Amino acid sequence: MATFGDIGLAAGVNVLSALIFLIAFAILRLQPINDRVYFPKWYLKGLRGSPARSGAFVSKIVNLDWHSYIRFLNWVPDALRMPEPELIDHAGLDSAVYLRIYLLGLKIFVPVALLAWAVLVPVNWTNNTLAKSQATDNLQYSDIDKLSISNIPIGSPRFWTHVVMAYAFTFWTCYALGREYEKVATLRLHFLASGRRRPDQFTVLVRNVPPDADESVTESVEHFFLVNHRDHYLTHQVAVNANKLAKLVKEKKSKENWLDYYQLKYLRNQSKRPVTKTGFLGLWGEKVDAIDYQTAEVERLSKEVAEEREKVKTDPQFIMPAAFVSFRTRWGAAVCAQTQQSRNPTLWLTEWATEPRDVYWNNLAIPYVSLTIRRLIIAVAFFFLTFFFMIPVTIVQSLANIEGIERTAPFLKPVIEIPFIKSLIQGVFPGIALKIFLIVLPTILMMMSKVEGFLAISALERRSASRYYYFNFVNVFLVSVIAGTAFQQLDSFLHQPANEIPRTIGVAIPMKATFFITYVMVDGWAGVAGEILRLKPLIIFHLKNFFLVKTEKDREAAMDPGSIGFNTGEPQIQLYFLLGLVYAVVTPVLLPFIIVFFALAYVVFRHQIINVYNQEYESAGAFWPDVHGRIIFALVFSQIVLMGLLSSKGEAQSTPFLIALPVLTIFFHRFCKGRYEPAFVKYPLQEAMMKDTLERAREPNLNLRGYLQYAYVHPVFKNDEDDDDDDDGCEDDSNAKLDENVQVPTKRQSRRGTPVSSRISGKSSPEVVHEES
Repeated sequence: MATFGDIGLAAGVNVLSALIFLIAFAILRLQPINDRVYFPKWYLKGLRGSPARSGAFVSKIVNLDWHSYIRFLNWVPDALRMPEPELIDHAGLDSAVYLRIYLLGLKIFVPVALLAWAVLVPVNWTNNTLAKSQATDNLQYSDIDKLSISNIPIGSPRFWTHVVMAYAFTFWTCYALGREYEKVATLRLHFLASGRRRPDQFTVLVRNVPPDADESVTESVEHFFLVNHRDHYLTHQVAVNANKLAKLVKEKKSKENWLDYYQLKYLRNQSKRPVTKTGFLGLWGEKVDAIDYQTAEVERLSKEVAEEREKVKTDPQFIMPAAFVSFRTRWGAAVCAQTQQSRNPTLWLTEWATEPRDVYWNNLAIPYVSLTIRRLIIAVAFFFLTFFFMIPVTIVQSLANIEGIERTAPFLKPVIEIPFIKSLIQGVFPGIALKIFLIVLPTILMMMSKVEGFLAISALERRSASRYYYFNFVNVFLVSVIAGTAFQQLDSFLHQPANEIPRTIGVAIPMKATFFITYVMVDGWAGVAGEILRLKPLIIFHLKNFFLVKTEKDREAAMDPGSIGFNTGEPQIQLYFLLGLVYAVVTPVLLPFIIVFFALAYVVFRHQIINVYNQEYESAGAFWPDVHGRIIFALVFSQIVLMGLLSSKGEAQSTPFLIALPVLTIFFHRFCKGRYEPAFVKYPLQEAMMKDTLERAREPNLNLRGYLQYAYVHPVFKNDEDDDDDDDGCEDDSNAKLDENVQVPTKRQSRRGTPVSSRISGKSSPEVVHEES
């Protein structure tokens, strides 16, 4: 059982590790040779030049200015200096809102920690329940347990202090959550209203286009929207199944990179031509000339790419029943995206299109009818992944039990009993081992999200983040609290009354506080400090720079700025919210460790967002409702656990007073959902009309068709855009008129799906009169 000494040693090890990482970063960032690793965002924006272009050879690699080493910690105030509006312009709203999650943690837990240490810690410490139990029942405990609710005697009136504090913590958390939700919603609406023009503001994704024997998909889409949105429809881009083509293009690029590598290698040493093997990754197979082999592979793939490209363009089988439809105004797009298009609610399904960078093109080829089946299969797979993963996690938790190790391997007892080794095992190793097991998990969850068929990278990351959070809740939290494998716990829960489950968890929670303290230090202190060092990107950049870089363009391609990684970062933050809210009343000693995490992470990630990360997309903070919902879940769970814990302490009469807490919390969540969430799922027509009116006044000759026509072309066809510049449908830049009436051309012989016929298919209905020019 970990003591204050064990925790102190663990804190020392992790603080020392964090300091080493931070000092190493502060020195490495000053070296000219590492400039593209630690400031890639400024290079991508074209606002920073390489410091290694002139001067002596040594000065191109090492910073010889000793004055800069005196100021090596200046990156901390520099990271905090940029105001939020400027940060939004620089990095986008997603990045700014992500940082607000860390700020929210500080806003919640700093007052909670101060109140808990001022009230609850003295109440817990001034009892001697654990000491009496040790004398009578040989109960083992540590000084940390004396600061927890476990030190309160059964039936003591002091438990009412914890009830009052639970109310205070709940009200403060809800107040902070409500204020933050309102602020983020306001930031989002302001960002959408004042931000630069973006294709997704005018574009709707249409899915499940019904088949028509008389018209192709593109003709059907054009006819439908010219009839039903005749005053606002502008253009569209039909989705195609280019997955195979994308794979071929990617493979061709890989072969070209290898060809460049071998050619550069030969230029450096022309006495011997490089060779390779034809097997997987060049590990086995026939040995051949590497340059000739890669050249032949590039030529072969070039032919396959050209053939596949032609197929995708001409074969109707590659056309998907979906399209990106663009409108003349934001108002028209908002009306289409937020309304039902046909009598059959399963046809002509419309939703807001994500920005082009955010589209996950591979999933556009998935038939709509298969999505439900895919998501059912993945839900079942995730259930089994969660519960089978508990087996190694449970083994990891046994490392925290010195007695268990001694029983399993008695020959290690002399070594384990050494005070330093014992403290290291109990205070450091469990957190490290658990962290290692969780490294591969995000990749698995992202693959599962892709199989489900989401069409946006942001949606994939949000779904993956949701699953990662619940996985952490079950495997990191519950398994750490309750001994046994997942199925053993599930079997135990199924064979006991429902009202006993909170009691079981509540009794076990105070005993695991020391483990979570070590986990927070390993994952939240040293882990966050290691993030800023960027050791892996640093090594990869220099390897690429040494072997592959020939031009300035190659050097830019070698940079890996990375991104926030919402699918991994946000669930990690949410775990700390869960730990803080659960232990705030039970064991307040955990709170300072969590506060250190939020403060350190805020500074580190603010620096990374300003100087390093380059976001792949911009969703305008669309993930905030998920963040809010998970914190509410953690708050309600903490309240239920406290009820179970107090009922085991002979305080059943306090349960009616605590029942009101989850009820009030859920009511608060529903209020926030109704008041603020619409800003994240809908676009107000008033805002759309206002933005359109201002834009028409400022840019009356805007060629919107030219701006939108190729915005949603599949990336593998981006090089073909110029080939279609002279299409009949493209308007001249200076003479574009976006408000002219459009006739409805169609080959349709029937009136299915449209309220009126076109001038080609028949006479117009009496209700609609077409003006002849």
